[in-house]
Amino acid sequence: MATTERPPASRLRAWMLEGLSDMGKGTSQGPHAQPEPAHRGQRWWRVMCLTGVDYFSTLGYQPGIAALAAGLLSPIATIVLVIVTLAGALPVYRRVADESPRGEGSIAMLERLLSFWQGKLFVLTLLGFAATDFLITITLSAADASTHLVENPHLTGALHGHQMLITLLLVALLGAVFLKGFLEAIGVAVALVGIYLALNVVVVAVGLWHVATAGHVITDWTGALTTEHGNVFVMVGLALLVFPKLALGLSGFETGVAVMPHVQGDPADTEEKPTGRIRDTKKLLTTAALIMSGFLIATSFITTLLIPEQEFRTGGQANGRALAFLAHQYLGSAFGTVYDVSTIAILWFAGASAMAGLLNLMPRYLPRYGMAPHWARAVRPMVMVFTLIAFLVTWIFDADVDAQGGAYATGVLVLISSAAIAVTIAARKARQRNWTVAFAVISAVFLYTTVVNVIERPDGVKIGACFIAGIILVSLLSRLARAFELRVTSVTLDDLAERFVRDIASRRIRLIANEPGERDAAEYREKIEQIRADNDITPQDDLVFVEVTVTDPSEFEAGLTVRGEVLHGRYRVLTLESSSIPNALAALLLHIRDTTGCTPHIYFEWTEGGPFANFLRFFLFGQGEVAPVTREVLREAEPQRSRRPRVHVG
Repeated sequence: MATTERPPASRLRAWMLEGLSDMGKGTSQGPHAQPEPAHRGQRWWRVMCLTGVDYFSTLGYQPGIAALAAGLLSPIATIVLVIVTLAGALPVYRRVADESPRGEGSIAMLERLLSFWQGKLFVLTLLGFAATDFLITITLSAADASTHLVENPHLTGALHGHQMLITLLLVALLGAVFLKGFLEAIGVAVALVGIYLALNVVVVAVGLWHVATAGHVITDWTGALTTEHGNVFVMVGLALLVFPKLALGLSGFETGVAVMPHVQGDPADTEEKPTGRIRDTKKLLTTAALIMSGFLIATSFITTLLIPEQEFRTGGQANGRALAFLAHQYLGSAFGTVYDVSTIAILWFAGASAMAGLLNLMPRYLPRYGMAPHWARAVRPMVMVFTLIAFLVTWIFDADVDAQGGAYATGVLVLISSAAIAVTIAARKARQRNWTVAFAVISAVFLYTTVVNVIERPDGVKIGACFIAGIILVSLLSRLARAFELRVTSVTLDDLAERFVRDIASRRIRLIANEPGERDAAEYREKIEQIRADNDITPQDDLVFVEVTVTDPSEFEAGLTVRGEVLHGRYRVLTLESSSIPNALAALLLHIRDTTGCTPHIYFEWTEGGPFANFLRFFLFGQGEVAPVTREVLREAEPQRSRRPRVHVG
């Protein structure tokens, strides 16, 4: 019976763990992904549409959120947002494109500044906020798409009250697409963005026409502003205070950098110096920011002036769909339905872009840290995990667009703030004083905006903290589970080390693991005497010392270089540098076995101290209970006991 049940399980496992090579070319997606050569890709304006399905789709809900947050001041607050976008976020990400032309983004820039565990934990924290950004993009976009569907005059009777179910179905459909296989669809993105922006041009033009022809609308608005806020200085001050609530309009920049590997660049570009790709990515970022800025100002203006305030609130017809409300109001039900369909499509595809971003981001870091299970390299299991989390977030926020705005803005602002800090440090290292000062000011603005957003809408940082805690917990558990895994990627011996190995291969290969101290003659003499006494080794037996210096114990995978030394004219020593002593010793033993065909023996002394404390020393600092851990690494790496190098402890 066991044999009949095994094949289906095997097929399911093979399907689940299959890498998805057709997604995210140019980035690490899984074991089967093939990176795209540096000179290939798409024209920058087409790639702009790929990131634009996320960036431009925020027009579906941004004007309504701005009206709720700022009221009559929405247009003025939006102008502040545009200034921050063009004078702050845009220069920052143009510099990020210079510093990380392979799409690593600001997280990779900051990763290079820190080492040891603090660097890993810092990156995991940023990954938590990035996960908040992308996952809330999925759930918020699906919720807004369902809002447009439910509020359509032709469907509201049948679908009213089912927004939660519709949102969950849209999220499930997104997950199903990725389980089936996600082909890079820049052409689809170009069509969606082109149609959506064209329809918005029509809505904006009609809205501006109605504002211009109904003169009392502007006078009513300016009169209400003066009555409510007094003078222009108070208005500007309040707009600056309310600006953090509009931070959703800054989304898209991190995605714009992440899609850099898709940009074609010049034929002469190389992976080390992709000059054309960097130049065209800057065009992409600038053009997207200018287009979005124009739409943000125009849409906030017409929606504030033409839509009654009560319609923006929960239950109102413009809640989460301000431009769709104007499309139905002034252009008729048929055009409004076409606008709804276009908005639903681009919002849903924005969720696809966010899911692709998640699948790009997590495998880029966690497997390198040893902080992800093996199945995390495959796309389908991660799609299921992210889909289930999206279900949970949708349920927590009751598929409410307004309620998710704080969490989304927190993720966006943390990533932009980290990017601003990263480029400030990069400019300082490059001794560019003016840019350093400018980026420092921009960093201060974004940090202020982030802090204010967190204080006013703490739900965002709470959700981010949950993602951070989850990522760190899973990462540490994975690192523990893989603690005894052989993770040396290659072993290279210098000439003298190879000569030592050849010499002792003619006899029984005996190595002594030595923790280097003073490295004087007495240390090696006493060590040999102790090992001979503990293990009954005769003076005629040949012995070679092996010493490992721990570098950064938080690193998981690395190559191993072995150097040979002769100390004090008689003691042969193989010296290694590694993040883990047991892993380095196990890798060296297996390499010697494979190259010589002989079984090596290695001799240890017992380590003083409790087993648990020694294990923690090994896990955190790469040393500790070396002898049993070395044996365990060998046991996992070589299942056949007869072929396994011998470990002796005295």
